[in-house]
Amino acid sequence: MNDWPEGWTEDNRGDGYGGGSADAQPEGARVMRHVQRGQVPRPAGAPPRRASVPPQPQGYDAGGYAEAPGGPYNGAYDSGYNTGQVYGTPSGHGGGHGGGPSARPPRTGPAPDWRRRLKIGTIALVVVFLGVSIGTYFWADSKLRREVDLSKVIDRPEEGKGTNYLIVGSDSREGMSAEEKKKLHTGSAKGKRTDSMMILHTGDNGSTLISLPRDSWVTIPSFRGSDSGKMYDSRGGSKLNAAYAMDGPELLVRTVEYNTGLHIDHYVEIGFAGFANIVDALGGVELDIPKAFKDKNSGADFQAGKQTLNGEQSLAFVRTRYAFAGSDLDRTKNQQKFLAALADQAATPGTVLNPFKFYPVMGAGLDTLIVDKDMGLFDLADMFWAMKGVTGGDGKSMNMPIAGSAPQGSLKWDMPKVKELVKELQNDEKVTVSGN
Repeated sequence: MNDWPEGWTEDNRGDGYGGGSADAQPEGARVMRHVQRGQVPRPAGAPPRRASVPPQPQGYDAGGYAEAPGGPYNGAYDSGYNTGQVYGTPSGHGGGHGGGPSARPPRTGPAPDWRRRLKIGTIALVVVFLGVSIGTYFWADSKLRREVDLSKVIDRPEEGKGTNYLIVGSDSREGMSAEEKKKLHTGSAKGKRTDSMMILHTGDNGSTLISLPRDSWVTIPSFRGSDSGKMYDSRGGSKLNAAYAMDGPELLVRTVEYNTGLHIDHYVEIGFAGFANIVDALGGVELDIPKAFKDKNSGADFQAGKQTLNGEQSLAFVRTRYAFAGSDLDRTKNQQKFLAALADQAATPGTVLNPFKFYPVMGAGLDTLIVDKDMGLFDLADMFWAMKGVTGGDGKSMNMPIAGSAPQGSLKWDMPKVKELVKELQNDEKVTVSGN
């Protein structure tokens, strides 16, 4: 028997390590660099474990060192292979076996450019916003009824500083059914008359809202017919609302300018139906009524205290005059109070930023709004915000100064105060004159 371990012969034991050397001195012992923890030493004489490393070139040190002396590479070859290497994913994070690829391949493309993505998203939002805004502008602009031609008004005063709007609430029943007329207590009179008239001045020194009682005693001057183009002589003294009944908005502007000396820049009118529809589209207007009152002519029947008025109730509130001792003067005060509440609630974020509320409110008002031919949406917005500011306490609201009574139960203006008021408005000065 030979002394080789079982299965080993001199022919298959290999020519490398363990094969002896031609030198006279025996080959020195080698020390392995890496020993795994917990490895149990093998007994003397036991066959070596089967190598788990790939075959190496003859003469190569399988322990990870340089080639054995005298090898074919003469100590210069080093493959970098280390038998002490633990096979698996880098840094021991698990994954494949035998040095295979990791479960999560490294990123090969460039990192996301978040700054570029944010820029593109911002541009997209701006484009959408501009598109909606432009669309809304043209939609609203197409609804404006530019039916009043102020170029037909003759002998006009010179323009002053700031802008003057003549705002008219008419009793027009246009487009209303018989049922609606009955419900809103408007009656069935043909044509239209003015129920309320106000001058709104906007400028650098604040805004001023001046109510013109419909029963004001004024002179209706000579005028050119808005439809016929013919000249008509002065009609003398009459109530202010008669001018509108004679020849519509153009003669009303002519009469206001003649009696005040104030140049009117824009005209705005809304009828019964439009007024009620705006309030209903808004969901009602909350108002604090200090004292209960009732009026069969307007249909008003209100208790004292805070309450939300719908379109029908709102119209009755601003039209009532027979229930008050001051008649038309008290009515104009109620109109200003209501406009304050309406403007304040219409301009809230809940209305402006809610398309399901904003568009119905806008549509309800614009459908029945009549303006002059030079009136634009920006002029209308300027008027609205100025009125909101005035009625909210940022400006001044007043009645035209009254000196006493006049024929036919009308009211006579206090002309010295009126002239001082007009002078302050023309020069866009802070208004110091007080009204009734």
